Amino acid sequence: MRIMVSACLLGENCKYDGGNNYSRKVAEFIEGHQVISVCPEELGGLSTPRVPSEIVEGVVTARDGKCVDEEFRRGAGLALERALLERAELVILQSRSPSCGAKRIYDGTFSGKTIEGQGIFARLLRENGFRVVDVEDL
Repeated sequence: MRIMVSACLLGENCKYDGGNNYSRKVAEFIEGHQVISVCPEELGGLSTPRVPSEIVEGVVTARDGKCVDEEFRRGAGLALERALLERAELVILQSRSPSCGAKRIYDGTFSGKTIEGQGIFARLLRENGFRVVDVEDL
């Protein structure tokens, strides 16, 4: 099986703060499968580390007020192209991310509160028929 995975879950230091979200559960699940690592935010041209961002009234905005919607959408598009090219059969995404949140995202107030919703990349994947799983549901 070809499984696309948020790069941070594989231990790649691509989170906004320069760290990662390594998941032993993911590592065990993907064992023996073809793995496609992806970070839509870096693909969109954002640096690591970077100012944290949330979706505010439908637009991805950094905590400092800078609009980063274009970078998020460009990265999601490039990551989707890769999923299509490599024929990913399953996509495992990091929870709550404005890119990868599969079922919940931060509410746009930068207070740590979450709401039902999807990140830019997660939504794009679903719109294109991909099977998407939030890491917390793995």
